[in-house]
Amino acid sequence: MPAGPGFPVLPWPAVGAEVKAEVPEGRGGVLLRGGALLGAVLVICVVMMRRWIGGGVCVSGERLDGKTVLVTGANTGIGKETCRELARRGARVVMACRDLSRAERAAEDVRRSAGNGNVVVRHLDLASLYSVRQFAKDFVDSEDRLDVLLNNAGVMMCPRWLTEDGFETQFAVNHLSHFLLTNLLLPKLKSSAPSRVVTVSSVAHRGGDIDFSDLFFSSRAYSPLQSYRQSKLANVLFSRELARRLRGSGVTSFCVHPGVIRTELGRHVEGRFPLLGALLRLPAMLLMKTPRQGSQTSLYCAVTPGLEDQSGSYFSDCALKEAAPEGRDDRVAARLWTESARLVGIRDTC
Repeated sequence: MPAGPGFPVLPWPAVGAEVKAEVPEGRGGVLLRGGALLGAVLVICVVMMRRWIGGGVCVSGERLDGKTVLVTGANTGIGKETCRELARRGARVVMACRDLSRAERAAEDVRRSAGNGNVVVRHLDLASLYSVRQFAKDFVDSEDRLDVLLNNAGVMMCPRWLTEDGFETQFAVNHLSHFLLTNLLLPKLKSSAPSRVVTVSSVAHRGGDIDFSDLFFSSRAYSPLQSYRQSKLANVLFSRELARRLRGSGVTSFCVHPGVIRTELGRHVEGRFPLLGALLRLPAMLLMKTPRQGSQTSLYCAVTPGLEDQSGSYFSDCALKEAAPEGRDDRVAARLWTESARLVGIRDTC
């Protein structure tokens, strides 16, 4: 159709002819192409860095049908993600939590996403030895078996708070309460053997020191970091001594470093340094593991077949690693066990 007056028509390219976009020439075109290339390189670098930070992945397809697992601190972070994966594998999952309302919401999310309704919530306050004892009694009375105990809950670098038992909070929650809980549940673990105890520690155990003369910072200046390191070192030593005492029982013990993870665990650090926390939030999102990534080593030690010969060992990124020298001191481990048993009021035995 001929064009009307005042409406110029550009010639239409022939069918099959290649249409080429014009690229700006000169300095502008070079900058444009260079920027596009730089952007692509940055995206690739970020993807590769995130994959590297994510660390090891539990590749075992082991099912847990008919088995019961107990996870402390299960309503958020790596605890919740661990529960989700264990439920997907068919386990009965007992989520032991202090805040029952938050725990029930988390449990419903786990049930729905895992397609497993056999997920239950039980109250456990690790800042109370009475609560630990009551929980253990109820668990023993109501559950037929315990195949995996995952000592996951913890606090990090909180102010110097005391529990109702008069113990410094980090040492009490991270170590003493899990020590008591594990010992009270040992009969159930033994009757369910082969079974496992997995205790979540941290690379922060390096540089830690068990100060038997002042475990609760009663006479020395309180350091949130040093207290945290002491409690995480206690986790490593407890796991090691537990393995020694349970040798031949069918119950194995493992300790894990989950990695540096974006969870609520760091809330006390951000509370003390809010400006620093705000400045570091975006870099932290890139440089820290997600809770799902952080749960992988706990899962690895909970479900991977053939780890029995490595009982008492320390794992990170789904691989056997060597704990710091202070975490391999059997003399200190034995002394810590004896002192812990005295503090929580149980016999020094397995």
